[in-house]
Amino acid sequence: MQVHFMELPRLVVVGSGVSGKIGDTLQKLEIGKKGIVLSGPNVMPLLRPAVESSLKESEFKFRWDIVGASSFAEVERIASLAREERSDFLIGAGGGRSIDIAKLASFNSKIPFVSVPTSASHDGISSPFASVKGLDRPYSIVAEPPIAIIADTELISKAPHKLLVSGCGDLLSKKTAVKDWELSYVRTGDYFGRYSANLALLSANMIMEDAGIISSISSEGISVVVEALISSGVAAGIAGSSRPCSGSEHLFSHAMDIVAPGKGMHGEKCGLGTIMMAKLHGLDYDEIKKTLKIIGSPVKASDIGATNDEIVKALVLARSIRKERYTILDEAKLTEESARKLAQYVGVI
Repeated sequence: MQVHFMELPRLVVVGSGVSGKIGDTLQKLEIGKKGIVLSGPNVMPLLRPAVESSLKESEFKFRWDIVGASSFAEVERIASLAREERSDFLIGAGGGRSIDIAKLASFNSKIPFVSVPTSASHDGISSPFASVKGLDRPYSIVAEPPIAIIADTELISKAPHKLLVSGCGDLLSKKTAVKDWELSYVRTGDYFGRYSANLALLSANMIMEDAGIISSISSEGISVVVEALISSGVAAGIAGSSRPCSGSEHLFSHAMDIVAPGKGMHGEKCGLGTIMMAKLHGLDYDEIKKTLKIIGSPVKASDIGATNDEIVKALVLARSIRKERYTILDEAKLTEESARKLAQYVGVI
């Protein structure tokens, strides 16, 4: 058996109004009394009253910092600030950018970080992987998993519905990601962990089973998505890699970032990729497509403002994004002609 490492959160708190209990959560973790709260300019006014009150009540010393551009320069700025102030922890509060920068800055400064998501757009809220601009590759890198996750469903419910939809697309992609991981195990001897694979699939199945509840935009539906995203990120931590959560459908999404930058959110493009990769894997792509429709997620290129040619180009390019990662694309070896036929067959173009 190959050796791999598991990195998991110590504490997960999900519920309405739990951002006001952040001080209690930090006390339970016993990670020190001084920290930095990172957030974006739009998020800070929403979070500040409850977070400050809770931290002060628990006698924590802290400062706020507005996260700038998603770049390595910003990561190093925060890491340097944490070292200068001898901070015991970082809190990443907001969307993907704030949390990813907190992850990498905590990794670089060797202190723990707490994830406080304000939207449910992807499983990065709990995974040990982060993405910032300036990489020599379009996909995520290993960083620091959160020591704790505090997901306030009341706060998340106020985020644009489009973000929740994107999170659902990211979760459904585990259907094809796990199949790619199994295929890699058979073809290359890559490590495959059944537990983490099944946990990732459970997250996808929750979305398929509760699509109607999620589409109602109820607190119950938001909790389903948030808990599924957390479970998905934990699956990656158990696997020691992103394999149970990221496969050929993610390679397609990353290729779209190159071919058609700015068109569609990450989870939306993963959803489109999952439809097409499900067909290549022999899965029920119609069921996946039906779920995406119920939730209100894009199922066609035009839904994200992409052209047919951009979809085809991304399909052909996807295989080369991560050459070391074996997926169904290595078997299909799509040409422009076969890629177009695939996208047309499943109705993406």
